[in-house]
Formats: sequence, C-alpha cells, structure tokens
Amino acid sequence: MDFKAISGGQETLCIKVNKVYDWVTRQVDVPLLAFGRGDLGTTVFFDCPVGTTPTSGSDDPCAVLGGNFTVECFPSDEDGTPIDPLAPGAILCAEIPQSEGRASGQFQLPDGSTVTLQKVKVLKKGFIVVRVTNPVGDVCTSLPIPWAVSEKFFLCAPPGTFLQCEITDFECDANLICRPLATPGTFEFQQLDISINLCQNVQMEALVKLEITADFCQPRTDMPLVCPPLAFPPQCPTIFPGGGPIPTPL
Repeated sequence: MDFKAISGGQETLCIKVNKVYDWVTRQVDVPLLAFGRGDLGTTVFFDCPVGTTPTSGSDDPCAVLGGNFTVECFPSDEDGTPIDPLAPGAILCAEIPQSEGRASGQFQLPDGSTVTLQKVKVLKKGFIVVRVTNPVGDVCTSLPIPWAVSEKFFLCAPPGTFLQCEITDFECDANLICRPLATPGTFEFQQLDISINLCQNVQMEALVKLEITADFCQPRTDMPLVCPPLAFPPQCPTIFPGGGPIPTPL
C-alpha cells in the first residue's frame, strides 16, 4: 500500500522550544574508591546472611565466604535498590553554582579565530552496591556506597542558559582483596577497590521563541482493517440437515 504525505498550508509560526547553545560529550573516570582494613565497619559495610555478626553491616565478606569468590558492583539508589543508570534522573547531574557566576574566557579555534566561552562546573553523584558470591552461592552485599565527581567544562553558556545532562553509559568494577590468616582456609578483609566510568552528553539550553515557516501537521489516512471471512467446520450434507438416508452401523 502506498502512503502519501498530507501537506497543510505553509505559514509563519511562532514556537517555544529549548534551543541548544552548546553540546559536548565526554567520558569521565570517577576517582578510585579505595577502602582498607580500617574502613570495614566504619566507611564500607557488608551484610552476609550466612555471617555470625549480629550487627547489621559489620560482616567481613572474606571471613564468611573464604578466598574463592566473584565480585560485581551495580548502580543503586540510596536504599540499595538496583537502578537503570541511563534513566533520566537516576544519577544526579547538576551544575555547581559559582558565587560570581560563570567566568568567561577567550579560546582560539583551529581556524585562528577566537570565541568567548563560559566555565561551567558540573557535579555527578550516586550510589553503588558491591555483591560478593562464593561458589556455593553464599552472598555478601554491601550497603550503598556513595560516589561523586565534579568536572569543569568551557561552553557557550551565556546568562539565561541552563545545564541539560544525560548519562549515556555506565560501568562499575570492583576488586576485593582478602588476606590469608595463620589458620589454613581462613581469610580477613584487606582492601576493596571500586572504579566507575561513565559517558555523558552535556548541553547548555534556553527556552526561546522562534519564528519558522512550516506546514501544519495533519494525520495520515488510517489503514483499513479487513476482517477475515468466517470459517465454519465442514458438515455432512448427505445426512444433515435432513432429507438424507438414516445411517446404519457397519
């Protein structure tokens, strides 16, 4: 079936839209989150259902799970519930206000011309959870671990523009190091290192009114829905409906 565009009368229109003043993409490496022996139970906390420590968050995953395990980490909310890091608002990304406003600077372009850009400071922060699992399926899970990183961008960001930030990729890796004790087969927590990498779209926008020449949109013709013919099971016309001989068993 062929579809043809429906064109209305072209007119001069005034529309209100967000205009993009500048747009950059950047990968950011969050500073390494490193926790030592003294941080267990004070800065980083683990819960192990098979552990023996009665206090929540004070288990040692190395002591509970032994030295053979796998480690993973995932983004979460402040309560430890897994989240989609790419969903809008899942990870905080906001401009850091500057007491004297955005400072301006002159920058030279590859063609030799100069351009005035503004310094924009951006904060990104969220939570991750580390999960440690041994071969028999015992699991130790950390309480949510906060992370944050601030960055500096030079953008076309005149007064009246606002930051629009979008996380487009998120990776988290964790490495747990356990120290063997004198008793064979026993271990204790020594170090936990967490690396976070993400990619982002950073835009400066402003709500503006624009005059454009365009056509009004019109709905297309709906596709007709053809119902299939009704199909009935075949009859036995020699005996029904009526008029035929009465069958007798063979």
